[in-house]
Amino acid sequence: MKMKSELTDQLFEAVLGLETVDECYAFFEDLCTIKELRDMTQRFEAAKRLKDGENYLKIAKEVGLSTATISRVSRCLNYGEGGYLAALERMNDKK
Repeated sequence: MKMKSELTDQLFEAVLGLETVDECYAFFEDLCTIKELRDMTQRFEAAKRLKDGENYLKIAKEVGLSTATISRVSRCLNYGEGGYLAALERMNDKK
């Protein structure tokens, strides 16, 4: 399934317009269920840890994800569109 659409562009433009972490909390709490937001944060944490060289079992135990989900995150890191890598690199640049 292709994600790119005018409606998805609108959503991403809205996210890009947010200026603070508090604004992001407000927006995502309105947009997502608690489970959806938790799932996204766990996947992003898995991406960060995979990039840092941690193994699947340690990530699964500490983050609470299945190894299948961690494998999917790993595939995205290695063969995806580069979204995780871009976000992680920008976060590191800000430190």
